[in-house]
Amino acid sequence: MILLSGPCVIENEKNLYTIAKGLEFANNDKTIDFYFKASFDKANRTSLDGFRGPGLKDGLALLQKIKNDFGYKIITDVHETSQVKSIADVVDIIQIPAFLCRQTDLIVESAKTKIIVNIKKGQFMNPVDMQYSVLKALKTRDSTLSDLNIQNNFYELSNRHGIWLTERGSSFGYGNLVVDMRSLVIMRRFAPVIFDATHSVQMPGGLGGKSGGDSSFVPYLARAAASVGVDGFFMETHFNPKESLSDGANMIALDKLTGLIEELKQLDSLAHK
Repeated sequence: MILLSGPCVIENEKNLYTIAKGLEFANNDKTIDFYFKASFDKANRTSLDGFRGPGLKDGLALLQKIKNDFGYKIITDVHETSQVKSIADVVDIIQIPAFLCRQTDLIVESAKTKIIVNIKKGQFMNPVDMQYSVLKALKTRDSTLSDLNIQNNFYELSNRHGIWLTERGSSFGYGNLVVDMRSLVIMRRFAPVIFDATHSVQMPGGLGGKSGGDSSFVPYLARAAASVGVDGFFMETHFNPKESLSDGANMIALDKLTGLIEELKQLDSLAHK
């Protein structure tokens, strides 16, 4: 089972190391393919005053230290084509944010690297249309692929070429998201699918100038996704979510993560029998 977990944003070196230390259990578990997640820049904050992180240079330096000191594989977001090369030199997965899932230049530039590309489904996207984002990446990595060959082997080719999709909920009116579990089945026709359990409970702009959310629903949605059948999970965590500088309302507390992961592993094994 794939697990992408860590803080929403790099707050400072001390907090980053505390969270990384708390996730050693996942990296040591041979049944989990673990990637440490943290953003060097939150470029799509609701307000200009929102905390964004240390930036590209300092952020990547800290992620490289985590990689060296803990032996973790790393995933982080990309926002501009000019960032791709620097990011690819450090991380193992480059992530296309949900709001940028149709940005052709960003997907193509990311696919030119040799690392996994994880494309998050936009909150505004029909899940079946995510195949076209996958196609942009696939055809960049292998220009000899024919449309017929891709359609007959979509999932297998995406898995082989390291193209993933992530579900993070869909806009439901203003300031709310819902998860249609059918989207997991639909998108899994095209690529390995990760379920983002913490962003799926987000309430965009719900706290007046910043996003809110309700993390109490994370275990329920995660268990439902595991039962449907996914390839892995994305869950942001913090030792004290209330003090987190980004998305704290949606996070699973670090001390509650182990129990939830064990439940998901059991459901995951049943779903993939």
